[in-house]
Amino acid sequence: MSDPVLLGLSGSLRRDSTNTRLVREAARLFGPGRFVEADLRLPLYDGDAEERDGIPVEVQTLSDQIAEADVIVISTPEYNKGPSGVLKNALDWISRTPGNPWNNKPLAVMSATAGRAGGERAQMLLRSFMVPFQPRLITGPEVHLADSRNQFDAEERLVSDQYTATLQRLMDKLRAEVAFKQVLDK
Repeated sequence: MSDPVLLGLSGSLRRDSTNTRLVREAARLFGPGRFVEADLRLPLYDGDAEERDGIPVEVQTLSDQIAEADVIVISTPEYNKGPSGVLKNALDWISRTPGNPWNNKPLAVMSATAGRAGGERAQMLLRSFMVPFQPRLITGPEVHLADSRNQFDAEERLVSDQYTATLQRLMDKLRAEVAFKQVLDK
């Protein structure tokens, strides 16, 4: 198997986002491959603007990155019991691009939050948001990083052996799914 391209999407735009840290840690634990970090700084979806101006360049870039990736990791914060608006906006825009870049794409979902539940509700809703796109969603183990500000060291590595082990198992399952998909695609 050649080294896969892993695309990471963080549902948080914060400079020191723990969701971005979690996506980067997932990429490190995933192992050999090329990691691409998506930029979700997109205009708000507006059907009138789409009709007038077409798909924005930055949205098409994201759609192309999804299509070109071998595997995708998404981490979402939990805002008001759901995924971030930033992430939902990106999904809405991608649904408007030609084709379906998510189709049959191995995907792992995770969450990092300040709260004690670690984004469990947001992650559950995000999984349901992905159903129409038909990716190959890895169902677990689930990574719900609670008290996320205190879960990373100075090198942005997880400090908890339990969280690290769970994330490693998820990345191992994701890597196995990539290998399985490569066999199916032959």
